[in-house]
Amino acid sequence: MKKCIALFALLFVAALGSKAQSTVDNTDKRTTVEKPSRDFVMIKLTTSGWADVPDSINTKGIGRGFAASIMYDFPIKKSHFSFAAGIGFNVKNVFLDGQNINFKDTGSQVVFFNSSAYKRYKLTTTHLEMPLELRFFGNNDNRNRGFKAAIGANIGLSIGAHTKGVSGKGGSKYNDKVNTRRYIQQWDFSPTMRIGYGNFSLYGSYSLTPLFKDGSGPQLVPFNVGICITGL
Repeated sequence: MKKCIALFALLFVAALGSKAQSTVDNTDKRTTVEKPSRDFVMIKLTTSGWADVPDSINTKGIGRGFAASIMYDFPIKKSHFSFAAGIGFNVKNVFLDGQNINFKDTGSQVVFFNSSAYKRYKLTTTHLEMPLELRFFGNNDNRNRGFKAAIGANIGLSIGAHTKGVSGKGGSKYNDKVNTRRYIQQWDFSPTMRIGYGNFSLYGSYSLTPLFKDGSGPQLVPFNVGICITGL
């Protein structure tokens, strides 16, 4: 009798352990499904440029752009679509070929003029941005895998602009940097598009507002094309 009771007790304990293990496994599975990746963090590595550039302005090389943002995702019911909004910043660099800009002047217009004073010369703009996106995900349970696409817009506020010229060679390099936002548009509105797979997407944006204020310079239109890395 005692042996039967001991055996029953042993089987009962084993059953409880098996049930507890099953509960933990189920909980883990539910947790995995209930908390999928939402592409919370976005990092963009892009080439920056200007459209509608007149013949009097010479650019060269590949402009460099970097943008980063955090976005909160709002799923649209149980569909494969969601809406996301966030905040971030965007830095764009465009290089000029044998030309400078009169950023040091107090005149009312930006003037591009030929000069050989610098080995490299660029115009950098920085915006605080509110990115908005309508997103589609092929894999709702794990957005780090599967096809994804998004259309949206960036609403940007100019927080910085400067020119930087580098002269000299070797150990005798000199940097000449001028900061001013006097000529730059205060607000920027740029439609955006992404398409990719998993954590990597091709990204593009095209501004609907020119770089300079009306009457302050040529109507150059900024654009970005590059790679977007997402996660979390």
